[in-house]
Amino acid sequence: MIDGRLVTSKRTFPSVNPATGEVLGYAPDAGLAEAEAAIAAARRAFDTTSWPTDVEFRVHCLEQLHHALLEQAEELRELTIAEVGATRALTHGPQLDEPIGIVRYYADLLRTYPMSEDLGEMESRGMRHHRWVEKEAAGVVGAIIAYNYPNQLALAKLAPALAAGCTVVLKGAPDTPLITLALGELIANHTDIPAGVLNVLSSSDPAVGAALTTSRDVDVITFTGSTATGRKIMAAAAETVKRVFLELGGKSAVIMLDDADFSMASMFAAFSMCSHAGQGCALTSRLLVPRKRHEEIVELIAQNFAKVRHGDPADPNTYMGPLINERQRDKVDGMVQRAVAAGATLVTGGKKIDPGFFYAPTLLTNVDPDSEIAQEEVFGPVLVVIPFTDDDDAVRIANNSIYGLSGSVFGSQHRALSVARRVRTGTLSINGGNYFAPDAPFGGFKQSGVGREMGVAGLEEFLERKTLALPGAAVAG
Repeated sequence: MIDGRLVTSKRTFPSVNPATGEVLGYAPDAGLAEAEAAIAAARRAFDTTSWPTDVEFRVHCLEQLHHALLEQAEELRELTIAEVGATRALTHGPQLDEPIGIVRYYADLLRTYPMSEDLGEMESRGMRHHRWVEKEAAGVVGAIIAYNYPNQLALAKLAPALAAGCTVVLKGAPDTPLITLALGELIANHTDIPAGVLNVLSSSDPAVGAALTTSRDVDVITFTGSTATGRKIMAAAAETVKRVFLELGGKSAVIMLDDADFSMASMFAAFSMCSHAGQGCALTSRLLVPRKRHEEIVELIAQNFAKVRHGDPADPNTYMGPLINERQRDKVDGMVQRAVAAGATLVTGGKKIDPGFFYAPTLLTNVDPDSEIAQEEVFGPVLVVIPFTDDDDAVRIANNSIYGLSGSVFGSQHRALSVARRVRTGTLSINGGNYFAPDAPFGGFKQSGVGREMGVAGLEEFLERKTLALPGAAVAG
């Protein structure tokens, strides 16, 4: 969708159902010309329409979008299951239903969020001066999303960016273009959002993402994906000194203290690692356990992995679906095999499952904390177990990572909270507490990203602040 029009292309590329390996459909393959047209449309809409300044109209459009998403939810659900490989149960949570709630949250927030802040008067050079801060849209946003949670990632960028008054060019992931295009079509057909305010591109061409990152007409880049790609985007965006907001990878740790409920914590660690076949940046893929209880916990994890039911993601009884494609499955398997060759012990899993792109839940022990499998993001259902001697050692191992996105701690509440506060990550669950919701800022420390999605912080990523002043007795209009 470019400048309010649903655009077709002679060039297309396939979208594959990861559960079967069969082609699901074909998406337009946008190139540099389409990217430039979308950027120009977004620039024109920002510079020449009332979208950036009409708060009431933006609330109206967000409410329309929320209503349309609810009405079209079942169609979006089936497409998400087929294209993403998400299980039906997940679509009733973070794959679809919860992301729809993000739009409602920002429509409500926009009604009450103060777009100005009074700083009061000050005296300077013998005169009184009245100062205030006004908040305004940051400009044109280039939004680039990953394949794993396309509804969540798209709406967590679109809703606050549109609420702030920005215009947007959204580029879907090459592996899941159809669901992102469906969101664009829904917005075009069921909302009053003006032409050019939102433009949606599907493309297999890396030049499209590069165009968004380097264009002088794009003011903000928001990207969700790998840390390696995030580094390149940050470097490329430096040429035009544009604002960069990155939600990147993770290698998060579950810490089981010696006074934890091992049964509950082991179930949490095992089943969360298999959620969406491990394709989640915030999933806890390192399990840190008391050295004296190592064997007991490993056995509990193995028992829980054996209970994970994989298969057709459309089946309500399926817990784990496939990896997104054969390339990703080969990457996961390669990392597992290299870990075993380096001395890790394969407790269970470590094998491909056909048909489709499934991989068995995999548990590794005797893992060197500095090894590839303990340091690099796998993005598959692979959990490594690392023993620790005391709380200080557990914190040290948890923080021994370039990443800092998420984590979990299990133990007596006071002690677990004390440990959690020492772990350098952007989000933390204590004894199974769930932090993930539209009002909760989400993002990472260190190389897990820059900035925050969702919550008030998510809106403010797309706002600029302008400080103004008048002579003392005057009042701002």
